[in-house]
Amino acid sequence: MIFRELVLQNFGPYRGRQVINLAPVDAAQPIILFGGMNGGGKTTLMDAIRLALYGHRAPCSTRGNLPYKEFLNQAVNRQAQDELTAVELSLQLTLNNAAQPTEFRICRSWRKDAKSSRDQLEILVNGEPDVALEKGWDQRIEDLLPLGISNLFLFDGEQVKELAEQDELPPAVIGAMRSLLGLELPDRLSADLDVLASRKRKKLSSSEELKQLEAIEQQLDDLEAQRRSAKKAIASIYTQLEIAKKTLSETQEHFFAEGGKIAAEKSQLDRQLQQAKADAEVQRQALRDLAAGSLPLALIQPLLREAQAQIQVEVRYEQFQAAKDLLQERNQHLIEFVETLKLKKTAVEQIRDFLVREDDDLAHPHAEPWLHASVDHLHQLTQLLDHGLPAQQQLAQERFTALQTLEETIETTERYLATAASPEIYEKLSQQVDQAQAEVTHLAVEHEKAQQDYNQIIQAIDKARKELVEYSQATLEYLNDEHILKSIATVQKKLKVFKQRLKLRKLNQLETLVTQCFLYLLHKSNLVHRVEIDTEAFTLALFDRAGQPVPKHRLSAGEKQLLAIALLWGLARASGRQLPVAIDTPLGRLDSYHRNNLVEKYFPQASHQVLLLSTDTEIREAEVEQLRNSKAISREYLLRYDAKQHQTEVQPGYFW
Repeated sequence: MIFRELVLQNFGPYRGRQVINLAPVDAAQPIILFGGMNGGGKTTLMDAIRLALYGHRAPCSTRGNLPYKEFLNQAVNRQAQDELTAVELSLQLTLNNAAQPTEFRICRSWRKDAKSSRDQLEILVNGEPDVALEKGWDQRIEDLLPLGISNLFLFDGEQVKELAEQDELPPAVIGAMRSLLGLELPDRLSADLDVLASRKRKKLSSSEELKQLEAIEQQLDDLEAQRRSAKKAIASIYTQLEIAKKTLSETQEHFFAEGGKIAAEKSQLDRQLQQAKADAEVQRQALRDLAAGSLPLALIQPLLREAQAQIQVEVRYEQFQAAKDLLQERNQHLIEFVETLKLKKTAVEQIRDFLVREDDDLAHPHAEPWLHASVDHLHQLTQLLDHGLPAQQQLAQERFTALQTLEETIETTERYLATAASPEIYEKLSQQVDQAQAEVTHLAVEHEKAQQDYNQIIQAIDKARKELVEYSQATLEYLNDEHILKSIATVQKKLKVFKQRLKLRKLNQLETLVTQCFLYLLHKSNLVHRVEIDTEAFTLALFDRAGQPVPKHRLSAGEKQLLAIALLWGLARASGRQLPVAIDTPLGRLDSYHRNNLVEKYFPQASHQVLLLSTDTEIREAEVEQLRNSKAISREYLLRYDAKQHQTEVQPGYFW
């Protein structure tokens, strides 16, 4: 997949329509570099991509818990409140080993405070609208770039920072790992530290204290049993919940695939179809009415033009015949008058001959009438040819065009309705979806209740342990070293068995990929030898060449950030999908050495297309020159923010 073009229209700080070419020049230059100051619109670009792809499901940075309609309203540029707002994303990918790639253009548009609660979606496939794909786009994008793993390819510096600073991974990354690996949650290892401490307390405490210790220890034993039972219950319910969610997802997919959604809209579509048919019949009747009038005469317009010319000649001839005697009398008077002027005889003869010729022309035999039409007939025919027929022809064309449009609408609707599920199947599919949803809701409530019970037990255990410490603090201090050594030995043995049973094929593959990525980015090759992932808590464990754990606090802030990037990179590679990578504020707190490693080793190889969004303090002049010299950059853009206008303009180039 390749992002070809991103269009922003009155979205966030982007005023007007701004078109950004995202296509790499060639495979050796995958990076599209964006420069912008904080608050200048970098994160808005990421949100635009997510919004174009996922619509109301998009995990946009500024949405929070806002309803989708309210989020769209807030995304409108403050200077364009009454204008159309839109985001468009053009992407290209090769489907089913086709010879030529297919281009999808996703267009989402809306107006602030419009009656519709959703945006308007339009999908173009190779430049042509695809109405069916628009209706099923949510299912289609899950095939191309599933929402569950999108955070592995579209991530920002805050996500990397969160990964780097927290011991536990964020829920979004855990969800992606679950979808990629399919790991089940095992029971955590039980610590033996308290067992050894309890045995020592019994030997060293007084009889009264012993009774109290035994009571507390019995309470602890009971609570530990309850904890294990509660833990198993949580794991069991969680497994059932995951299965129920998967069943719900499969049921919903089956509902869509079998035409359930179309069946749900059938009544509305039937009304639209009947209305379109009625409108089409109105247009046909109008065409029949036109055909019953004078419109067919348009077929013989050349003959009518000839008849018009003949009638004009005949009317002139009739007018001459009616005025012939008067003209002859006038001619005679004219000759007599001319003779009084004492002109030359030849001149008088010439005038006489001219008048005779004029009379002969008017009385020429070809002008003799054979149509016998009147002046009224001439006027009617002229009105018909010059005005009547053109107007009816234009009206007929308009009616015919409207009829064609309606027939296309009827055909599209009927074809769409043909894929709808029957009422019996729709009822069955709806029941299946409702049952699956009810099961998920029930198990989610049960899981929450089991988690609350477990937390209460943990609180009771903590309280009992504090009471135990009050009675035997001195003993614990005395035996602390021996206790720790023995516990470490026990934990190490159990950890070894745990690892052997836990490492499934996909987990091993992921651990190998993350380790390779981390060592590739890390300059201290002797610090970490391998990375392991706990499939229950999804925490990362680092080990040196001797097999000893490397505490995460030994890593510098930059090394932690590289570890987070390596995790995302390894997960993306484990997905097996050739997808673009977009990174917002990528360098964070890295020192110059780690910056160079990331610039040299990660950015050019993260994917076949890499969108980098950076401030001037992250990818600085030295780093951008390094990328330019390695010819890894295809395009550079600068997001120039106007603080007075509160607007951002996309310009070619970078800060330097």
